[in-house]
Amino acid sequence: MGHLDHAAFGWLTPVLSYVMACIGAALGLRCTVRALANTGRARRNWLITAASAIGTGIWTMHFVAMLGFSVTGTEIRYNVPLTILSLVVAVTVVGAGVFAVGYSRDRNRALALGGLTTGLGVASMHYMGMAALRLHGHVAYDPLLVTLSVVIAVVAATAALWAGLNIKSPAAVAVACLVMGGAVSSMHYTGMMAVSVRVTPSTAVLPGATAMQFIFPLAVGLGSYLFLTSAFVALSPTADEREASASAQRPLESLVR
Repeated sequence: MGHLDHAAFGWLTPVLSYVMACIGAALGLRCTVRALANTGRARRNWLITAASAIGTGIWTMHFVAMLGFSVTGTEIRYNVPLTILSLVVAVTVVGAGVFAVGYSRDRNRALALGGLTTGLGVASMHYMGMAALRLHGHVAYDPLLVTLSVVIAVVAATAALWAGLNIKSPAAVAVACLVMGGAVSSMHYTGMMAVSVRVTPSTAVLPGATAMQFIFPLAVGLGSYLFLTSAFVALSPTADEREASASAQRPLESLVR
């Protein structure tokens, strides 16, 4: 068995991955709240942004954490198409859950369906990302821990969507995002604890790209997208703020006339 190290760079990758998970959760929840306050095209656009934020945040969290993953006795590379597909799956499946919440008239049913769908999207992304690993050896999983990681993903997603539907206070939303980030990180490391690797020493060149060749620049790019989109959402007025601004302008317009 190869020795697995989940934090080859110390606390750097776990902490940074947790930050990415929190940013993705915060942005996704704020966009979901904005979506529910709008109708028509505006609601759809906010829901798309929410799905891309949550999916991208989860994917970035996973692969930033994987930058610190190493196995004694073998190099690690990543299958590029499968890694990109894991990002597409994350955004698509999370999008299905977010849209279920955004357009369903029955909030309880939407919450259950959305939480299940989004949680399975998180788990699918994780294990598809793990399937993209290329190393000299065989990877096996503990079924019990895999099941536990999926349960954590579904519970975390349901809790996050519930927060988006019910929590309005900025302080409470901030706490919910920190909890969601912790839950996503817990899901990831629970899934990683399920992994065991039987190394087969070899001098053959592994197919795929190294983490620094592919994962690192892509994670930086997606992280930048999350930061910039967060700034846009923070600066854009809410429906209540637009209404308040319009109400303040009406007396001025009547005076001008």
